[in-house]
Amino acid sequence: MKPSVVTIEPNGHFCSDCAVRASAVCSSLDAAELREFEHLGRRVHFASGETVFSEEDITTSFYNVIEGVMRLYKLLPDGRRQIVGFALPGDFLGMNISGRHNFSADAIGAVTVCQFAKATFGRFIESRPQLLRRINELAIRELSHARDHMVLLGRRSADEKVATFLLGWRQRLLALGGSLDTVPLPMSRQDIADYLGLTIETVSRTFTKLERHGAIEILHGGISLRDPARVEALAAA
Repeated sequence: MKPSVVTIEPNGHFCSDCAVRASAVCSSLDAAELREFEHLGRRVHFASGETVFSEEDITTSFYNVIEGVMRLYKLLPDGRRQIVGFALPGDFLGMNISGRHNFSADAIGAVTVCQFAKATFGRFIESRPQLLRRINELAIRELSHARDHMVLLGRRSADEKVATFLLGWRQRLLALGGSLDTVPLPMSRQDIADYLGLTIETVSRTFTKLERHGAIEILHGGISLRDPARVEALAAA
């Protein structure tokens, strides 16, 4: 984990060219509200490996992911790492009940976020029920992902876990305009292992096995789904 050395852009002027506005928390705002909203945030750029926020830190800001991918994780008492998710453009992070971050977030590759001060953001949403509803929708989606992850970590084989991860990741990328057959994997094999509750050796063997059986082709930085039906059958097992 690296300390954060970030590049910060001035407040305002960027909502009109935001590529994820349609799927982000601000999608519920009208044109007048959006003009006010864009002065609340600032774009912050993180280099690969830098920490966006750390578990148990007091929450002072909220973050809307604009570009890149982040790993979200908790450190167990024995020092092991459990990755609880991967954040993509459009995801909104930082809201919690405790007032402290529930997990840590690091950049996988270059990441850009729109950062909002907690107090200012809280005042802005007080009179905007449509924004509160949008935040609730995102929170429900996050809860659904967390439940799916609990099932994934349960009584499933390594093949089933990897297949489910690949299909779920592809589905999330498709929602952002990704390819149907080629699936970029910016995270490392160790990241995937820490997400699925497996060892890196097991993940690597499973990828090789799936490729040997013609289900996938391992590419530089990702995979190609050569036989999606086979992968889907494994995930549904």
